[in-house]
Amino acid sequence: MKIKILLTVALASIVSISYAADKNLDACIAAVQKQQAGDFIKLEKLSVANKPFYELEIKDSKGMESEFMCDAKTGKITEQETEANSASDEAFKKLMKVSEEDAKATALKAHAGTITEVEYEIEANGNPSYEFDINDDKGVETKVEVDAISGKIIETSTESWEIGEEADEKR
Repeated sequence: MKIKILLTVALASIVSISYAADKNLDACIAAVQKQQAGDFIKLEKLSVANKPFYELEIKDSKGMESEFMCDAKTGKITEQETEANSASDEAFKKLMKVSEEDAKATALKAHAGTITEVEYEIEANGNPSYEFDINDDKGVETKVEVDAISGKIIETSTESWEIGEEADEKR
């Protein structure tokens, strides 16, 4: 409960502090709340192909976590994913063809560093993907998303900042 309150206060502070620079964070939060009820558990500012995005993560009343990518310039949601608990989760493994080890090798070949987190995601179309957070030797975190069907990198982003953390993050 304390973490939820702290995250809510932190989100409100970020909204207030960064309002002049990031006016569309309010629009992103409202868009997510319109699509799904729940508690915000994490907010990240990312750069995807040199364009600013927010990744907002929410947990619903059933404990399901969803991530929303929102264009920081327009305030529009561009992508929604749900999280699986692991690669052996039925929703993930039913279409998975690429092992986590192979996906990890692909991600590290593209971005050298240390993997600090792995997420198992289900895209809006039902396809599974691995998302690896990789820290390089300068401390820069890059997220590399690898399609669990084809083994190809489908998205890469660089994290500017993060607020909140999931209790069950695999590190």
